[in-house]
Amino acid sequence: MLRGKVVALRHESTLLKDNALRDPHVREVLCYLPPGYEESDARYPVVMLLPGFAANHRSMLGYSLWKPNTVEIFDGLISRGACPPAILAMPDCMTCFGGSQFVDSAATGPYQSYLADEIFPFLDRELRTIPKREARAVAGRSSGGFGALRLGMDRPEIVSVLGTHAGDAAFDLSQRPMLTHAAVAIEQAGGWVSFAEKMRDQGPRGGHDFEGLLVLACAAAYAPEGDSFPFCKAPFAAQTAELDVPRWQRWLQHDPLERVGASEDALRQMSLIFIDAGNRDEHGLCFAARRLRDAFERVSAKVHYEEFDGGHRGTSYRYEDSFPVMIGALERE
Repeated sequence: MLRGKVVALRHESTLLKDNALRDPHVREVLCYLPPGYEESDARYPVVMLLPGFAANHRSMLGYSLWKPNTVEIFDGLISRGACPPAILAMPDCMTCFGGSQFVDSAATGPYQSYLADEIFPFLDRELRTIPKREARAVAGRSSGGFGALRLGMDRPEIVSVLGTHAGDAAFDLSQRPMLTHAAVAIEQAGGWVSFAEKMRDQGPRGGHDFEGLLVLACAAAYAPEGDSFPFCKAPFAAQTAELDVPRWQRWLQHDPLERVGASEDALRQMSLIFIDAGNRDEHGLCFAARRLRDAFERVSAKVHYEEFDGGHRGTSYRYEDSFPVMIGALERE
């Protein structure tokens, strides 16, 4: 049993209303309130937690017989005195393509602005937060780690601590290899539009489908184009899978490594950037994590780096290491 409490808040978004994919604009924000919250008038720092691709905010409450979920990990840390108390906010940024990548896109919706300009102010109104950047962190795994990096790099006035567990970066290394399997799945579905309709209506049916779905979601997030569904195109030729260089360049413009130069001031403003990855990451994101560490340290960012023995999946237990470090760097009353 949790010593703290999880509450579900309902938020009606102006920014997500009338999005091209017709995804809901009324969303839940799940919030974990630490032990003692209801008995006091204290204010707390906030950690916004972003899920990986094809997971949503409720995935962090998923039951397992053998291991605690993310919220149970956080509750246990606070209860043992291993981590200062904080509010954990878990927003819903799902789309019919399995995820938004937490960036602004004409195809999916302005999800980064949704988090920065609607959800953080909403939390400040609804809960006893400390309403300033020095008391806010954003973190996530995989696509969520990418979203956390981008929020801090693009909107440093919002947060002061970033956490990325095997977050997407070094796209030429980590994302380009999946284009081959995606091309197979798309061809088998009858083409790009047919594949997108299949994913919207029934979701993936196997590994190639899943990689195709991720390519579809990334294409919509990074390179929206056109005024008809799915509002984006594949970054490769249909018949040969040859890379479409101009479209791929639009993807690379979203790569955190490619954005370091333009984000130097933002990175230096961060109180802490937590980076980790498993040394056997199936997508090579351990190499991407090392490159992020090196690039951030070159601009004098405050980086806490860890590498662990493991792969990409099933790594929510890593929050047991990152939560105390990140929350310890946040300002408190």
